[in-house]
Order: sequence, then C-alpha cells, then structure tokens
Amino acid sequence: MNRLPPLRLLTTFEAVARHGSARLAAARLNVSASAVSQTVKALEDHIGTSLFDRGTRPAQLTEAGELLARAVRDGLGQIAAALEDIRALSGQDGAQLTVSCTLGMATYWLMPRLPDFYAAHPDVTVNVQAPATDLPHLSPGIDVAIRYGTGGWSEGTTVKLFDESVCPVAAPQLLESLLGKGVGLDAAPLIHVRSPHNQHWAGWEEYLRARRIERSRLSGQTFNNYVQAAQAVLDGRGVMLGWRSIASGAVREGALRMWPDGELDLGTSYYVTGPRRPSGPAQAFLDWITADE
Repeated sequence: MNRLPPLRLLTTFEAVARHGSARLAAARLNVSASAVSQTVKALEDHIGTSLFDRGTRPAQLTEAGELLARAVRDGLGQIAAALEDIRALSGQDGAQLTVSCTLGMATYWLMPRLPDFYAAHPDVTVNVQAPATDLPHLSPGIDVAIRYGTGGWSEGTTVKLFDESVCPVAAPQLLESLLGKGVGLDAAPLIHVRSPHNQHWAGWEEYLRARRIERSRLSGQTFNNYVQAAQAVLDGRGVMLGWRSIASGAVREGALRMWPDGELDLGTSYYVTGPRRPSGPAQAFLDWITADE
C-alpha cells in the first residue's frame, strides 16, 4: 500500500527544516506562517509522530524529523537533477547553477573570485544564495553548497577546500590604541555575531576559553550576521573574531589587523558539496573551485 503523504506536505516540511522556522519558510513559500504550521501538523498526523521538538526555541528537529528531512532533501534533489537532465536533453539548459553559502563567505571569499570563473566559463551564470541557516546544504534549486565545519555530510559528494582558523581582528587605529595602553583581550571592546540560525561558528566564549583568557564581562555590540559586524569593526567600534578565509582580504589591504599571536586552529575547514551527478555547469564550477585547493 502506498503510504506516501502528499508532496506539498513534504516540500513545506523541507522548507521549515532548511530555514529553521515556520516564519522564514512561509516567507520563502509566500504563504502565511499559520498555513505552514498547519501543513507540518498534517504531515505529523499522517506519519504518526512529532517531527519538531516544540519545547525548544527555536523548535528543533526530532530524531524522526532529522531522518525525514535528509530523505526529503535527497529525494527532491534527485527529482531536481532529473529535471535538469531532461532540460539538457531537450536543449532547454540555460547554463546556470545556484551556489549556497553563508553571507560572509559569499561577500568576502566567493564573489571576489567569481570573475576568474567567468573568464574561463563566460557562458555559465552563477547564482549565489545566502540562506538564513549557517549550514547551507543541497536542496531543490541548489546545485552546490559551500559550508564550514568538520565534514561528515551525507548528501552529494563533499570535498574539503581548505583548513580554517580564527583570529581576533580590529581596525588598525583601534588595535594600536589598545596595545599602546596595555589593554588585552580580557578587557578590549568586543563585537559579537549571534543568531539562532548561526550555531556552527565559535563565539568569543569558546575562543577565550580555548586561549585560557579570563574576562569578567562579555558584553559588547551584537549583530546577527558577519557582514554587519565586519562593518562595525572597520568603523573602529571593537574587536571581532575573524575567520582567515573571510578576513584575510581586509587584512592584506590594511583595513584590518590581526591581534598579535591571536590565531587559533579550531580543527574546522571549508567544504564544497555537489550532487553525485552534477550538471555540466555545476561540474565546471566544482572543477574550478577545487583546482587550487
């Protein structure tokens, strides 16, 4: 007997799992948040178990939810790949691909490098998306995902791009002033990046603990994305944790300076994930981005 739920229930659930909330999923689906919540409840009723732990804020996927989210992503991804193959066979392929990565990665690492890709592949258009979550993944409409962590993702084919490290950075004038006054990281003004959807990046708490630096107060300006925080740092308003791949350009240009002897290896890296059967444009992008890594 076919016990598959209606496709609309699965696609709505996948959107909630991907964006981390019914509100964000509703905005992307152009429906109301209550309609999304009702659809998820209908799917739970169909399956007979809860897919989200609503006792947490924001609600987190249950073990059953994680299993279903992976299965739906893989299934919809296979459907999307098949449709791309069909379009290619019928001559409808527009030589486009969509890359998903964090806003900071897109702004400071990927976008400055894309002109090199276009020079080699002038017929391919790269669309870049920065999802609300800090852990992009392959999903319907996403051909390639660039993400940060320790690896181990199951969907598609994943290749490590480079190892990552973190170091406090500040505007040169502020850094010189702090060091000249003998102010260390135990008292320097801090800038934080915090968001319910950004849970895979170390914060000042983890950094100071790893460096065994005691600090009585961790207060400071807080932003919900790296780009806003970086602008505050460039304006000389505090010190933030800068990831080498994202901050190195500003450091080379002299807009930022690294805290002396502040670099820390957290055992993390950047990875790129593509489908197991990538389209021509996606394969060209994967070959290009991994060529020098």
